Amino acid sequence: MYKSIFKPLLDRLAALLLLLLLAPVLIITALILFIKMGRPIIFTQARPGYQGKIFTIYKFRSMSNERGEDGKLLSDKERLKGIGQKIRSLSLDELPQLFNVLKGDMSFIGPRPLLVEYLPLYTPTQAKRHDVKPGITGWAQVNGRNAISWEEKFRYDVDYVNQISLKMDLKIAYLTALRVIKKEGISQDGNVTMEKFKGGKK
Repeated sequence: MYKSIFKPLLDRLAALLLLLLLAPVLIITALILFIKMGRPIIFTQARPGYQGKIFTIYKFRSMSNERGEDGKLLSDKERLKGIGQKIRSLSLDELPQLFNVLKGDMSFIGPRPLLVEYLPLYTPTQAKRHDVKPGITGWAQVNGRNAISWEEKFRYDVDYVNQISLKMDLKIAYLTALRVIKKEGISQDGNVTMEKFKGGKK
């Protein structure tokens, strides 16, 4: 009952309320990005959602479009700097995902939506992360975020799918607030984000 009815309803109501309350923050962040980094302000990308259905995720752009002499984009570390790095550290880049929640593509709490190219790489157990809607934050994020291994991340994702409840969602929401304040787990050791997933152990 909670997973199929109350959780989606609470998600949409909370997303609408937060969009209204945070409208000034969204507008100011967009203006700063436009002045400092130019267009595009919003980063969009195809991501797999519930049951692997593809949707478009929205985030504030935090990386520049700088390229090397060969015309290729510079590394994430080289492109994540200045205002983009600040926005990432404050998790402001995640705010446009409130529109994804309002549309029903995402939930507030759930496994993070990863790249489409990872879909054929999951083990059957890891693929269970798509048995619920992806979230802005999740059980893996409050237990290490990008600072833990892929295997640990997926274990937490599947644990969440198996234990989903209002009590667990409230716990994750509380721990997420603490993580954001402390700025913990944003990067994996040696990387500004997370190294690419190469495939699960079959």
